[in-house]
Amino acid sequence: MITTELSNVGEIIQNQREFFKTGKTKDVTFRIEQLKTLKQAIIEHEQAIVEALQADLHKPEVETYITEISVVKEIDYVIKHLQNWSKPKKASVSWDFFSYSARIYPEPLGVVLIIGPWNYPFQLIISPLIGAIAAGNCAILKPSEIASHTSDIVAKIIAKHFDPAYIAVVEGGVEASQKLLAEKFDHIFFTGGTAVGKIIMAAAAKHLTPVTLELGGKSPCIVDTDINLEHTVRRITWGKFINSGQTCIAPDYLLVNKKIKKDLIDGLAKSLKEFYGDNPIDSPDYARIISQKHFERLVNFLKDGEVIIGGENQPSERYIAPTVIDHVSLEDPVMQEEIFGPILPIIEYTDIAEAIALINSRPKPLALYLFSQDKNLQKRVLQETSSGGVCINDTVMQVGVSSLPFGGVGDSGIGNYHGKASFDTFSHKKSVLQNSFWLDLKWRYAPYQGKLPIIKKLLG
Repeated sequence: MITTELSNVGEIIQNQREFFKTGKTKDVTFRIEQLKTLKQAIIEHEQAIVEALQADLHKPEVETYITEISVVKEIDYVIKHLQNWSKPKKASVSWDFFSYSARIYPEPLGVVLIIGPWNYPFQLIISPLIGAIAAGNCAILKPSEIASHTSDIVAKIIAKHFDPAYIAVVEGGVEASQKLLAEKFDHIFFTGGTAVGKIIMAAAAKHLTPVTLELGGKSPCIVDTDINLEHTVRRITWGKFINSGQTCIAPDYLLVNKKIKKDLIDGLAKSLKEFYGDNPIDSPDYARIISQKHFERLVNFLKDGEVIIGGENQPSERYIAPTVIDHVSLEDPVMQEEIFGPILPIIEYTDIAEAIALINSRPKPLALYLFSQDKNLQKRVLQETSSGGVCINDTVMQVGVSSLPFGGVGDSGIGNYHGKASFDTFSHKKSVLQNSFWLDLKWRYAPYQGKLPIIKKLLG
């Protein structure tokens, strides 16, 4: 549903600019109060958030708490550190600037736009908002219309607890996004796919607006022989099939050492049965595909390779069973784009160099996973590959560590956030240099005659 706010987007932005000019958001005490308000609002509406995500994605309540409502932990982390982050930081100066002092002042950018995705439609719009508030900005949120129930609850929560001149929500589809992108913002934060990310960046360029693009890609998962097999299969199963595979940092495909491939497949089958039973369609713990369009795209991938686990699907429920496929070709459609669903291709290798070469032949992924206790192998993979982030001997958990910047590289994104990185993303670091009056050496002033040897010595 497009709210009445869509018709007066320009007015909302102008009201936020006027509010920002008052300087109220620059007060760190005010920011902390707003973060506490946001936390309390989430706690107050927990049940409504759970119900919205159940309606949109058939998301189990435990998954909702782990991956959506747990965003309140980040609020606590930011509140704890915000006073320190917001203080000016002393910068060193070289000896030839001995009479000067230098500091770096973090200051808010102004009015920012945050565009959220549908896969984690609550957490992935609230998390960047935490950074925007912490840094002292006003914000307009555009939730995904595909997750319509969650969009509605986000709009209700924000409207109830915040002045729209400070934080506002604009709901709607493509028309709403186009209307917003035609306006000038001080920063645009977008989470979603690469194709739309290019549209966002092109629109932002018209206003020279900086962007943070949290995209995705085909995140590889390397499985070596030197592992705890039981732990490995459980961690891969969870990371891949949580939210029915609709996770931007889910393992997209496995690169498995040939020696352990059969044991790994057997382990995955056992783990899937433990997680979701003999018929995952009946499991209360297994989510559904967000829309018919996405369901049909994923079903087409089932034609590639050989389905060795799962493969069942039910259009009326937008259900696709947790699926593992073998004997895929790198040219198959399933290996050409991010899967973003519960389908896991397996590719075997005999030497780690093959796996590294395959990864490096593709766009840089948002995440890379490696299961191995071999320290030398870990070091080699870290040195010879590039990705937004790496998680060793686990999957997806890196997203929950507030002290780690989260973001992509190359095609998988621009910029990062979480914790201090969120504060930095929504701040401008203003450099301030100050001189004293106690001394004024004249070597830099005209007339210059005879001063070149001194200048060369000073600057050489």
